[in-house]
Parts: sequence; structure tokens; C-alpha cells
Amino acid sequence: MQARVLVIALVSLSPVLLFFSLTRPGFPQEVDGKTNVASGEIKHFPIQALSKANTAFSREINQTAILNVFVADLPSEFNYGLLHEYWKFERSRTTNKISEDNDSGSSNPRVEISSGRFSTSTVEIPPYPQNPLIKQYSAEYWLLGDLMTPEKEKRNSLVRRVWNSSLADVVFVPFFATLSAELQLHQAKGKFRHTKGNADYSRQVRVLEIVKNSTEWKRSHGRDHVFVLTDPVAMWHVRPEIAPAVLLTVDFGGWYMEDAKEMQKHAGSLDVIAHRQVSLLKDVIVPYTHLLPPLHLSEDRQRSILLYFKGARHRHRTGLVRDKLWSVLKDEPGVVFEEGFPNATGRDQALRGMRNSEFCLHPAGDTPTSCRLFDAVMSLCVPVIVSDSIELPFEGILDYTEFSVFVAVHKALQPKFLIELLEGISFEQRQLMRLQLASVQHFFEYDNGYPGGIGPVKGAVDAIWTKVSHKVPAIKEALTRERRKPSDVLIPARCQCL
Repeated sequence: MQARVLVIALVSLSPVLLFFSLTRPGFPQEVDGKTNVASGEIKHFPIQALSKANTAFSREINQTAILNVFVADLPSEFNYGLLHEYWKFERSRTTNKISEDNDSGSSNPRVEISSGRFSTSTVEIPPYPQNPLIKQYSAEYWLLGDLMTPEKEKRNSLVRRVWNSSLADVVFVPFFATLSAELQLHQAKGKFRHTKGNADYSRQVRVLEIVKNSTEWKRSHGRDHVFVLTDPVAMWHVRPEIAPAVLLTVDFGGWYMEDAKEMQKHAGSLDVIAHRQVSLLKDVIVPYTHLLPPLHLSEDRQRSILLYFKGARHRHRTGLVRDKLWSVLKDEPGVVFEEGFPNATGRDQALRGMRNSEFCLHPAGDTPTSCRLFDAVMSLCVPVIVSDSIELPFEGILDYTEFSVFVAVHKALQPKFLIELLEGISFEQRQLMRLQLASVQHFFEYDNGYPGGIGPVKGAVDAIWTKVSHKVPAIKEALTRERRKPSDVLIPARCQCL
């Protein structure tokens, strides 16, 4: 009698949801490409062979992706073309003449976003502006660079670009909304809030027309679309129309007008903000791009300043706290307050000040946060956050209480309170927080050292994709629920903003 043996193999599959260390060997630390605006010369970064030394493993098709992304079909004039326009404008300002090159009919090859190909093997993507007021918002550049990177050049990126939108978890809209806004502010600031003669407004409208007429938008009503709005005024004129989408933003300070209207309705007392343009339930908080270079723990030295702040003293809205803090703290021993702006001199002063300080003050400005927080992390200077309505990137992945000090505004304004609090933190506690800062620096690093960002990603990009992936189940549930609703029935939306 023959015995039959049935062997059942149980294979447990678990998605890669735990964000791992993204510090990988082999990342180039410097790029030779330089920008010389004063001479009227722009040296673009040529996109050629990305990495001749890639291992066989890195050339394999990406098997670690947790997010499938379809890139909306937008002409390059709304992304990389804006970089050409920016540098053309910069040259015209320094040479007092309009340059004829770098416009849409120039000899510079263009990137074909929709096909994922470059029009020639030597296509040039200009660097993102180094002007600190623009560079701090450069997330849009690095995220698109990751999506444009060929699969064989990816090293365990958490995102996979798909060419069939029905296979996608989300649809990425490749509009450099921040660069578009900043171009308008540089070229004709007085027209920014108007529609007539506003090139940024025209671009917003055209992008919206293209996207809303697409099959993908009509299928989801925009819920699975992703827009990068790092600048508080990005896509200012059309925000209500893109509200259903996933918005990548540094904080919710850019929606202060909507918040204020809600406050007025409730006579200044408000526990829940009811407008549904932004919410932690659907949107993702992303970091500013840091402006100061990272300080490695092995390079750290003894610090002689207790508390340091450099920046504008007088700001609007939530930033009014700065002037009050200045008055309370300016004469305290061990405290250094410097008023300044993000130019070359200010950068050098901030670099020295942050690296020589135990704690770095981060009060609210015009918006609840700024790149100052991430410069402090890169400088291993423990952030002291005095901003009641701040939202922070990657919470749930990171616990900011392990490397930051949070102080309520009303307490920070009490004489001696802040100084006594910081002096009460022991040397051992400070060192432990600095160790934690060193361990999280890579989460806030966008620049991967590759021309155009086309290459293996750094920590910030992967962490953003991780947070976007966390939104996908709710998006899919909403779309399923929407499909079963009768088309002629209007059901009010509900929103509990966290």
C-alpha cells in the first residue's frame, strides 16, 4: 500500500513597511557641476552613465518597492523646463539682457517625463536653484528624480514607477509648483495674488486642466493624486480644486487664511478645524531641505553657547512670538540671538553658531516651521521648539521627543523659564539627545549627489514614499465606497482633523 505524503509549505509574506536605515555605501558626496550666475555661465549637470560601478544586485529589477506610482503626463515646461526658465532669468538679471538660449526652442535637449526617457543620451538637467529661499523647498526636484531613475539604477528604492495607471497606488503630478511660484515672486511679485499677468497662475490653471481631463483623475476624483506643495504659497489659486488629493507640504501654515475663517465663525475658540483642504489623515508632512552641511558625530567639539538663534526677529501671524522671545532672552547669559538673513554671510554665522551651541531655538515664523529646525539637526544642536501648532515630518517613524525639547509658547515667554529648563538638562542627557540627532540625520537628506537627482535615493525621499504608502489603504477604501453610492445622491463629507 502506497502512502501518500502531502507536504504543505506555508510561506508568510510581510510587506516591507518597516523603514530601515537608508545610509548606503557608495553614494557620491560631491558633484563637480557648478553654477556661475555672475559670469552669465551655467554649467548644467549632464545625465550620462549614472554609475559604472553598480553591482549586479543594484542592476536587478527593484523588488523592495512598497508603492507603485504612475506619473501624470505633463509637458516638461511644468517641471524641468521651469529650471531652464529660472536660470535664463538669473542670467538676464546679471547681464542686463535677455538670453536667447535655454528657451523652449533652444539646443538643450528636454526630458520626456511621460515616456521616462531622455531625448538624447547627454540630456542636461540644470541644478535646482541654490538661492536659500528656493532651495529649502526642493523636495519636488528629488522626488521626480527618483521616479525618473531607471529601475536598473535604483538601489532598494521603496517606489516603483508603473506605466499602466490601473496598476498604480497613486498618481504623481510632476509640477514644480514651488519653482513656478518663486519665479513669479522674483519676476513680478506684485501680481502674485492676481490672475491677470500672472504666469504662475496660468501654469496652475493649465496643469489643472490637463490633470482633471485625464482618465486617472476622473476615475478617482483626484483622491489618489499626489501634489508637492512645499512652498506655503504653491498652487495658491487652485488649492480648493486639488483638496481631495494627497498634498506633500512642510506644514499647514500656508492655509492660515482658511484657518482664520474658521476661527471667526467660532468667535476665536476652536477645537477642531473644519475646512477639508488639508489634514493629517490624507496629507504628508515633508521636511524642508537643510541649508547647512551635516556635522558628523566624530567631528563634534565642545560647545560653549547654551541657546542660539539666528533669523528675522519680526514676523507675522504665529511668528509674533519671536519678538517677544527676543525681549525675554536677549540679556540672559549663555544665550546668543543674531538677526540676519539666509545669505552667504548669514549662512557662515549660522554654521558657527549652531555647531557651537547646546540648544538651537526654533520659534514659529510666518508659518509654524522652517528649515532652521533641520539645520539644527544637521548641526547636532538640540532643537528647542516653541511653536504650538507645528507639524513634523515622519512622525510614527521618528519620535521627536528623543532629540528635541518642546516648550509651550506661553511658558517660554515667562522670564527665566526657558533658561532654567535647559540648564536643568544634564550633560549625559544632552549627549544622548545628540546621539539620537546623529542617528536621524539621514531622514532629512534629499540630495543624493547625482545629477538631476537621477540615481539611488537618500533618506528623505524614501521616508516620504513610506508615509505616502500609509495613505493608500484609506484612499482605496474611499474609492470603493464612492463607487457604490448612487450618482444622483449628495452625501455630505465628514472630516475629523487630527
